[in-house]
Amino acid sequence: MPHRAVDESRPKTCDRARRAPRGALALAAALSALLMSATAGADELQPFEASYTWIWHGMTVAESRLKLERTGDTWTYSSRSEPRGLGRLLSERPKTVSVLKLTAANVEPLSYKGDDGTGSTRRKVDVEYDWEKRRVTGVYEDAPVDLPLTPGVQDEASVQVALMVELLRGHTPERFELLDKNSVREYSYVREGKETLKTPFGEVPTVIYRSHRANSPHVNRYWCAPGRGYIPIRVEQKRGDDVQWTMEIRSLRRE
Repeated sequence: MPHRAVDESRPKTCDRARRAPRGALALAAALSALLMSATAGADELQPFEASYTWIWHGMTVAESRLKLERTGDTWTYSSRSEPRGLGRLLSERPKTVSVLKLTAANVEPLSYKGDDGTGSTRRKVDVEYDWEKRRVTGVYEDAPVDLPLTPGVQDEASVQVALMVELLRGHTPERFELLDKNSVREYSYVREGKETLKTPFGEVPTVIYRSHRANSPHVNRYWCAPGRGYIPIRVEQKRGDDVQWTMEIRSLRRE
């Protein structure tokens, strides 16, 4: 039975394939669906659940589900991927859970956990952020982490929320610093233009943002929908002229 897209907005066989879910979730792009309610302020988030089709070199290999929940003054942003098509040949089922809080200045991650579902520690992440002591500690893919913590530092999950929060507040972010194993790397962000995309729930106007790290061959692009709280409708990674993977939205449910 075909999957039916839901939009409730009316008035997360080779080595390259094995590593792809991590990149998709990291840049997914984003991914994440953050909305303003009719009575909410411009910088407020709304819980959501969304699904994306993940396409690797033109082949559908997974479906990713992203969910944002609020408990008191903290938010939990989780993602989970299940193999589809060619992806069924692989054993990976990546999942991540990020706990964070929203401040007047930025998004502050509190913890970030994830693994690829195989039981291997090679892709396991378990880090904690102590904003009082200004340290981030834990283990990131077998690498011990113990680093100074400066305002604005994000991880692969929390940066998806941080990007949309900045856009909701009317800011165009120029850069983010991301935790990468036992180091922190800077990524620049540039607005590239606009495009209206066809989705399972109609045509959606988007604004395109490009992300790039110095000396990296990879460039990531996000098609964010202003009318839906800047949720990424599409996320893409390219290496030179080669599109390595794409994530495209299939459904959206929000409260």
